[in-house]
Amino acid sequence: MSIIDSDHQFIGIIYFLLRKIVGFFVRILWIKDVRGIKYIPLDRPAILAFNHQSFMDFIAFASVAPKNVHFLAAEKFFTHPVLKLVMILAGQIRVNRHDQNKDETHASVERHVRKGKLVGIFPEGTRSPYRFEMLKAFTGVAQFALKHHVPIIPVGIIGTYDVWPKHSAFPALHKSIEIDIGKPLYFDQHHGMHDDRQICMFVTEKVIKEIEILSGKKYPYYSLV
Repeated sequence: MSIIDSDHQFIGIIYFLLRKIVGFFVRILWIKDVRGIKYIPLDRPAILAFNHQSFMDFIAFASVAPKNVHFLAAEKFFTHPVLKLVMILAGQIRVNRHDQNKDETHASVERHVRKGKLVGIFPEGTRSPYRFEMLKAFTGVAQFALKHHVPIIPVGIIGTYDVWPKHSAFPALHKSIEIDIGKPLYFDQHHGMHDDRQICMFVTEKVIKEIEILSGKKYPYYSLV
């Protein structure tokens, strides 16, 4: 295993230190309230699913999380020389969104959950350009959870659109962020059914419904629930 793998012990230590240092300032400058932190497990793996409107989503949650969360991040963040270093040191999991074969991503997620780690996913796949509306979700969150037999914890993030919208170069200092964490969702009856498209859509929309409630963002794409 390479030292730059996101589940490497060295990266875990660096990520922890970055969270503590950067998180101190993030909490002072932007974090207004965090609810439901008790639902984040400290001793077992889980997948955390978030609404996504800003690069600040990852930073804000990592700053308040009780342990490291390894987010799935698009390949474009690993091509920029500076962002690539940040992604590696922060233990993020690279995802090639244009590659139909996701075996490498599944293998990386599996390594993490086997070690009891938390994996963060933005089901929308990219940042929504809309203030009050989510983008159509992909079913990867369900596939990972059902294949690797872990619960999904829905998380609503409020305010990051105003702090650091998609096309702004720098975050605003006079805005605030709230984070609302929901109860873990268990889909044990569907474990191993990650290749069933209908089941994955059902699970995904169950998760999105909770995120919609927690974040206050509208999701107009329901088909099954």
